[in-house]
Amino acid sequence: MDSTDIKEFFQSFVIAAILAFFIITFIAQSFVVDGESMEPTLHDGERLFVNKFIYRFHPPERYDIVVFRPYQGQSKRFIKRVIGLPGETIFIRDGVTYINGEPLKEDFINGPMRRKFGPFYVPENSVFVMGDNRNNSMDSRHFGCVPFESIEGRAFWVYWPVTKMRLIGHKVE
Repeated sequence: MDSTDIKEFFQSFVIAAILAFFIITFIAQSFVVDGESMEPTLHDGERLFVNKFIYRFHPPERYDIVVFRPYQGQSKRFIKRVIGLPGETIFIRDGVTYINGEPLKEDFINGPMRRKFGPFYVPENSVFVMGDNRNNSMDSRHFGCVPFESIEGRAFWVYWPVTKMRLIGHKVE
């Protein structure tokens, strides 16, 4: 290996490092699901990619699955589903979630909720998030709403394990 080869290798390495930094910082980042709070949609140990730039163009929408930090300065990231939007009132009675008094269609949850909750008003520039495994989820019922600026991105693709690789749907029919 002569000096030209070393120089080309070093240049390629620097370019790859800059591209990786740009992608991880602004476009997509890997996330590992830790726990059972999003079952049956996501499972403990699954690895997925998070779209980090989507919310630069529009705010989170109902049913988006988002990665966020619930408390300022906290290193641990959570993954939950957006249920309540700014200006809405949420309450739970008899296992049913209501938004502004209307029942929410939730075919994705892991059984009915056992406890009642609310009413709770979602402030501006925030969302109310819940896990799909409602009886086993630390979510907005415990730590309050998530400000938009605390959301790191929207989950879009499970890539590990390979046998469970899939795109993550966000719309409920």
